[in-house]
Amino acid sequence: MKRDRTALLLTMQALVAGALIVLELYHQPPGVVRGTLWAMLLLGTGLLLAERLRLIRRLEQMTAQLRRAGAGNLNARVLVKDEPAVREAAFAVNALIEQLAEVQARSIRSEAARRQLLSAISHDIRTPLTSMIGYVDALKDDLAASPEERREYLDIITRKAASLKDLIEDLFQLAKLDADELTLRPETLDLAEAAREAAIAWLPELQARQIELQASIPEQVCEAVADRIAVQRILSNLLKNAVQYGHEGHLLGIELKPADEGRAYEVTVWDRGAGIGEDELPHVFQRMYRVGRPGGSPYGGSGLGLAIVKALVEKQGGRVWAESEPGVRTAFGFSLPASAPENEVKKHVRFR
Repeated sequence: MKRDRTALLLTMQALVAGALIVLELYHQPPGVVRGTLWAMLLLGTGLLLAERLRLIRRLEQMTAQLRRAGAGNLNARVLVKDEPAVREAAFAVNALIEQLAEVQARSIRSEAARRQLLSAISHDIRTPLTSMIGYVDALKDDLAASPEERREYLDIITRKAASLKDLIEDLFQLAKLDADELTLRPETLDLAEAAREAAIAWLPELQARQIELQASIPEQVCEAVADRIAVQRILSNLLKNAVQYGHEGHLLGIELKPADEGRAYEVTVWDRGAGIGEDELPHVFQRMYRVGRPGGSPYGGSGLGLAIVKALVEKQGGRVWAESEPGVRTAFGFSLPASAPENEVKKHVRFR
């Protein structure tokens, strides 16, 4: 506003000065008038040409910078001067270059993540396959000396095949999430019943590993709005994670309780394993992130299970969290809405 008022004042001053010159010329001889008018005309033309050349130079600078940006140089910016004719254009060009720089940065991060994912997946597939081939060759060449040893080889092959199956299922789920091809069908379901069923499904594995299960699940119905298959996958992934990382503590628990003044339910799966360091907690829901043992060797797993949990929960209006006190308790939890706001529950909800 101040700049506009200044411009208006200068314009009015110029008009007054022009009027005074015209009045002065009115009393001069015709020859003087013509000479003065020609001088003013030439001066004005020169000023217009100079302004046009300056504008052209500024536009050429912007064009050159855009060409450099197109060639990959996104560091430089157009110098913004106090020239109303080009100032807004300079701002627009700089904004465009900044957007291009952000797109380039995202592309670089995405490519690096893709390479890391492919490298980790290749390792996770190659390792069990190599082991399976070794045991199959041993059985084929009759290297197992007794029926017990042959049975042990077959058990190892079965476990390795199961780990490959889990990895392929995780990759398939992840691919559907990324391709926006996973359709969720929200319905009203009993979250308490779903939690009990998930815990019961893991009882054989817990008994085999001598892990005690403590369940704190209400007897009454706990109605939540969610996709039934997605909830089963979330619970199974969290229980699998607790068994895999917390089996050393020989104690695992699952809890369900209302939250947010009855508008949601929270489910927590906890264990008494080695725990997770404070510096690692912010990363546990990232793809391919594996918490390491104190010596640095990983526990195993695809590193995709918790990332899938996070995506499935958040796409249904919930949230996830993780907390750990190493050696005491490590917990992963999620919440789901107990009831959906009007007009927000649709027959099909797609990932975006």
